[in-house]
Order: sequence, then C-alpha cells, then structure tokens
Amino acid sequence: MKNEDVVTTNVELRTRRIPSIGFLGVAIGCMAASALLMVTGRKTWANFVGQWAPTILILGTYNKIAKTFSAPIDEHERVRHGDHASLLKSPEELTRQMSPRPVS
Repeated sequence: MKNEDVVTTNVELRTRRIPSIGFLGVAIGCMAASALLMVTGRKTWANFVGQWAPTILILGTYNKIAKTFSAPIDEHERVRHGDHASLLKSPEELTRQMSPRPVS
C-alpha cells in the first residue's frame, strides 16, 4: 500500500487473510447470541450483543473493499492489471517500464 501509513498497511496485510465469510459468520453468531439472550430475559445484554452485528458487517465490507481495490504491490503487478504509469516514479523505474516486454 504505497499511499498508506505503516499501521494501516500492516492491518490490511493481516486482515487480507480473513475470508469474507468469516465476518458474515461472526455477525450471524452475534445475532443468534442476541436472540438467545432476549429469550432468556437479558434484554440489555441482548441489545448490546445485537449491535455488534452491523459493526462486524461494516468491517467485513471495508475488508472486502481493501482487498479488491488495494494498490498493487509492485510495478509489474500494476502493469499486469492494465493500470497507467505512476507520475511519481523515479527515472530508472520509468525507463525500465518503457522497455518492451515479451507478450505471454
């Protein structure tokens, strides 16, 4: 992540490994726990735990967006995905980028 600070980059690199279904499973588990708490008469706790589900789903959505639209790790990956050259490249990188590459 070239445009992010160190903490954000580390968090996104670690959370990238969590599958999206994991967030959905935890959110559904919170809803089930909330329903169980409500049935057992613990309304305050049921409301508290029930409010975790939207937060977890939002975190899952952020994780999915970060995985989908994260910046390429290197120049080769960026070119492979068809992106345009960066304006903030060093002259050596631009020269290397302009050299012809074999088509695979």
